[in-house]
Amino acid sequence: MQAVIDLEPVRTAAAWRGDVLVQQSDWIYMLSDAQVQELESLGERFVEDDPDLRFVSPQDYPLVVCRDAVTEWLEDLNTGRGFRLVRGLKTHLYSDALSAAIYYILGVHMGEPMRQNEKGDLIGHVYATSDKKLEDPGALSAKIRDKLPFHSDSSDVVALMCLRPAREGGASRLVSGAQIYNEILERRPDLAPLLLEPFHWDWRRQDHEAPANTYVSPVVSMVDDVFSIYAGSAYVFTAQEYPEVPRLTPEQIEVLKLFDDITYEEGMAIDMDFRPGDIQWLSNYAALHSRTVFFDHPEPQRRRHLMRLWLHTREPRKLVKPFGRSVVQGRQAHRDASASDDQGRFHIVEAAVPRLADE
Repeated sequence: MQAVIDLEPVRTAAAWRGDVLVQQSDWIYMLSDAQVQELESLGERFVEDDPDLRFVSPQDYPLVVCRDAVTEWLEDLNTGRGFRLVRGLKTHLYSDALSAAIYYILGVHMGEPMRQNEKGDLIGHVYATSDKKLEDPGALSAKIRDKLPFHSDSSDVVALMCLRPAREGGASRLVSGAQIYNEILERRPDLAPLLLEPFHWDWRRQDHEAPANTYVSPVVSMVDDVFSIYAGSAYVFTAQEYPEVPRLTPEQIEVLKLFDDITYEEGMAIDMDFRPGDIQWLSNYAALHSRTVFFDHPEPQRRRHLMRLWLHTREPRKLVKPFGRSVVQGRQAHRDASASDDQGRFHIVEAAVPRLADE
C-alpha cells in the first residue's frame, strides 16, 4: 500500500479534457517532406536488408532529420499530455512491408519493442477476423469490430499505425487518467485514496494463456509527484469470479464505478479518426484508450488494419511496485523457458501480414 497523507490534484499537462484539446491542433505532428524522405529511404533499406527484428538497434538505422522529432514525441509521452499523433506518411503508396519497416524503425528509436503474443511476434495487428461481441469469453479485442471500453495496455508505450481505416466508425478514443483522478479528488476526496491501494485484476480474461488467474496492482501510482494510471475496472469485477480473490468492499466498488462514470462523461475524451499513415504514440501511464464500433469493407484487402507496437521506454519511470500488468516480455525473452520462438514472424515482409483467427 502506498503511504499517502494529503492528496493533491495533478497540475501538469497530463491533466486535460477532450473538449478542450479538440479545439487545438498542437497534439498533431506533421512530418516535413525531408522527414518523410528520410523515413522512406531508411524503410527501403530495411526491407532490402531484411534484418531479424529481434536484433535491430537504433544505431542500425540512425535518424538525422527525424531525430529531434523523436525526442519531442518522447517528451510528450513522459512529461506532456501523454500522447502524440504523427501524420504525413504516404502509406497508400507503400507496400505494407515498407510501411511496417518505417514504423518499426521509429519504434526502436522510441523504445524497446516487446512481444505481442506467445509466438514472439513483435508487430501486432488490429484486424478483425470475427464478428464476436466483446462479452464473448473467446473474443480477442484486436480481432473483433465491437467497441472497446477504456483500458490500459501492459507496456510503457502503445503505438498504432493506420494502414487502412474502416468503412465506417473505428475512431480511437483517449481520456486523461490525471483528469479523471482530479475529478474524483474534487468530488469524493474520501474515496480517492482507495485508488492507490492494490486491486486484483483478471489476468485469465485478458490473456487466455496467462500463468495465473489474477495479478495485483493499484489504479494510481504516485511516486515523487510522478502520476501514473492503470485502469480497466471490468477486469477488477470479473476477477471477483475467482474464489481465492478477496471480496471488494462497498467503498472500492463505489470508487471504481465513479471512475468509470467520469471516464465516459461528455467532454472528457478526445476522438480521432485515423488516416492512412497516421501513427499514434501513447503512454499507458498517462491516458486510457478505447475504440468505437466499426464496419468494414467486404474485401479483406480493404478491411480496417492497424499495426501495433508495445514499447518499453529506455528511461525508467518512477512507479510503485507492483504496478500494472508488467508481464509483457522483451524481444528475446520467453515466458516459458522451454518455449520456442520458431513460430514468430521476425522478418518484415511476413511481420507486415496479420495472422488469421486460427493462426
